[in-house]
Amino acid sequence: MPSNRRCPLPSETPGELARYFDRLWPLLRSLTGEGVRRTHDILAELVPLERLEIPTGTACFDWTVPTEWICRQAYIVAPDGRRMLDVAEYNLHLVNYSVPFRGTLRRAKLDEHLHSLPDQPDAIPYVTSYYAPRWGFCLTQRQRDRLPEGDYQVMIDTEHVAGSMTISHTVLPGDQPDEVLISTYTCHPSLANDNLSGPLAAAFLYRRLAALPQRRMTYRFVWLPETIGSIAYLQRLGEHLRRRLVAGYVVSCIGDPAPFTYKRSRRGDTPADRAALIALRKFSGERLRLLDFDPSGSDERQYCSPGFDLPVGVIARSIYGSYPEYHTSLDNRDFISFEALVESVGALLATLLVLDRNVVYRRTNPYGEPELGRRGLYPTLGTRRQRDERLTALLWLLNLADGRHDLVAIAERSGADFDLLHELAGECLRAGLIDGPA
Repeated sequence: MPSNRRCPLPSETPGELARYFDRLWPLLRSLTGEGVRRTHDILAELVPLERLEIPTGTACFDWTVPTEWICRQAYIVAPDGRRMLDVAEYNLHLVNYSVPFRGTLRRAKLDEHLHSLPDQPDAIPYVTSYYAPRWGFCLTQRQRDRLPEGDYQVMIDTEHVAGSMTISHTVLPGDQPDEVLISTYTCHPSLANDNLSGPLAAAFLYRRLAALPQRRMTYRFVWLPETIGSIAYLQRLGEHLRRRLVAGYVVSCIGDPAPFTYKRSRRGDTPADRAALIALRKFSGERLRLLDFDPSGSDERQYCSPGFDLPVGVIARSIYGSYPEYHTSLDNRDFISFEALVESVGALLATLLVLDRNVVYRRTNPYGEPELGRRGLYPTLGTRRQRDERLTALLWLLNLADGRHDLVAIAERSGADFDLLHELAGECLRAGLIDGPA
């Protein structure tokens, strides 16, 4: 039986998360490139990562790994000689994966390559062009409206080369080979909630999980570029995951202080879904936002594609696309909360502990109700409400410990707290009233 210790105290602080955030924030990340590798190098200070480099041109089902993008410099010189929209100052100024260009353009011609948000005049949009060759710059609508007529010098020193796409993963073994997947993406530059929060939360979650004295399940963590990365990972390990995966979560947009959001897997009633609802309701209560699966979003749509149909959901706070700061410069350090990010690590760990402790028990003597008092199991300490809650949970446990109901099923049917049921199961095991896991 897994340890019945309560969830350990946080081993990270908001300040520690902030320090890692500040190191990762300025790196120019994309599907490929040195910014991604440097990101994984920093995360490797927390997690023993194994690096996978997938060569350009590798076929991954219906996709092909793209060329590696190198960005040396990119900026515009205005008619008055002022340098502007410099990617060295802010990553979002350059359309990600821009092809090289050098030349002088009139204001009207330059405008064809500029991107802004008229309905959010103070936000710089995040724009990519991974699979179509183009170049461009991003700026606020207010900046764009103030651009004077005249000649603009454009400098984009980039290159697309035959290189590789970087994925990192690690496996934390448990007593059983059945696996739980934690997947997050590292391709977004200078976006705090989506999704620098995800890689950071996953790294600190690994550290918390690794510190536990015992784990029943085996845990697989993966950091990859969105879409093409998860497709390439499934190309390599999809059959293994189909055999071994019990539950999985895409960790995304988990740094802001909003209540938690859970997006169900394609099947909707997998162990991943059931465990997440049990755990996340303890953090957000009735404010927990539940979303049914749909085939848009993040990497869950790859893991839940019909050929794999893996039990993978999404754990987030303000989930992608649901907040106005999404994919803009407003999704910055001020938008997130490092205190909330610490809580998110705790919520993720609580979800995994539900999975780890969700076993099936069987009564050793199922005939009638056992005498609790002579075994010291009848509650006598606490308020009447506490005693009643404990006794009710104990009676439900002993009634449904029939070899068919796991602890989550007992919590779902009884309304009892899962952690209390887990604690009581340990006491009943020691008293010889139940056997398990069945």
